[in-house]
Amino acid sequence: MKLIVGLGNPGKEYENTRHNMGFMAIDYYAKNKKIVLNKEKFGGVYTEFIYNNEKIILLKPQSYINLSGDVIKKFVDYYKIQISDILIISDDLDLNVGTLKLKYKGGSGGHNGLKNIENQLKTKEYKRVKIGISNDKKTDTKDYVLSQINSIDKEVIDKIIKTISDIIDDFLVISFDNLMNKYNK
Repeated sequence: MKLIVGLGNPGKEYENTRHNMGFMAIDYYAKNKKIVLNKEKFGGVYTEFIYNNEKIILLKPQSYINLSGDVIKKFVDYYKIQISDILIISDDLDLNVGTLKLKYKGGSGGHNGLKNIENQLKTKEYKRVKIGISNDKKTDTKDYVLSQINSIDKEVIDKIIKTISDIIDDFLVISFDNLMNKYNK
């Protein structure tokens, strides 16, 4: 069983904001595969499907992003999911818009959602896809990550979101080493 989690904030006011990259990726993947996230449990909206004879869960925690780990931990415990079978998709201030990076492990980089995941899972060793949102040093970080994405960045981000869909498909069938070799530039 694999758990694929997109991080974001629930609610219309947070749609199309930089902090919602994970939600955007999950939504695009689900729409592309004609899958509907139509179940609710443990503070998350999710769906289950079978891919290559394995159960897959797509999850969007509905707590605010800073408490995503609370929701993820409940899914991990209930479904007995191995940490090695989790993929977290999130935004990253340290990467330029239009870039992505896959990592096996690492620190939170100041991302409070990732900090909460680390605290709840008791490890920094979980797989992740980080989507670059750049950083506007002239704007308070909280205001920046919660601001609407401008049309120029949106065009670039939409291309990355399509690539994330391919990454999810590949995550389900190839090793993470091969996945990093394929997508990390």
